[in-house]
Amino acid sequence: MFFAILYTAVRVLVIIALIYASVVALTHWAIRTRRINPFGAWPRLVRRASDPVLLRLERRIISSGGSPQSAPLWLLGIAVAGGLVLMSLTAWLIDAVVRLAWMAQSGPRMWVESLVSFAFTVVMAAILIRVIASWFGIGPYRRWMRPIVALTSWIIEPIRRILPPLGVFDFSPMIAWLVLYIARGFVLNLI
Repeated sequence: MFFAILYTAVRVLVIIALIYASVVALTHWAIRTRRINPFGAWPRLVRRASDPVLLRLERRIISSGGSPQSAPLWLLGIAVAGGLVLMSLTAWLIDAVVRLAWMAQSGPRMWVESLVSFAFTVVMAAILIRVIASWFGIGPYRRWMRPIVALTSWIIEPIRRILPPLGVFDFSPMIAWLVLYIARGFVLNLI
């Protein structure tokens, strides 16, 4: 019951953040396209409510070489991505707590099964992080990427040597993830 209330509270928080970011982005768009007067009551209210957040965001955008007029769109994107991450993390934590409570009452077979499943999940998540990091140009020699590369190289590198190169596309992480997915099902069926 507590977990349902917690997850509902997180969802409501995310919805409020999305509504806030949408209102700010739509109002700024309407002002820029001259659909509404920038000195009216509504734009002043939105500006008063959004300036503490947008000014910080604008400073970061300017220091990165971007246009400060894109700050409302960045705010909306951050609200969407952050909301998805927050809801996923909350669901994962609730599932972990429930699973640990359930495992406390079960036997050693369930512990072994859960540990094996967790090990496969960690490696599969590391492959996913490695792929997404490569999309953003994050190199494997960064300090926080080294453990991820070390955790996944044992399966990706042999597949990369066998799989012929297909231009700029590297399918070895996807094949490695698929092999781990099938192996997890096979190993868990053996236990």
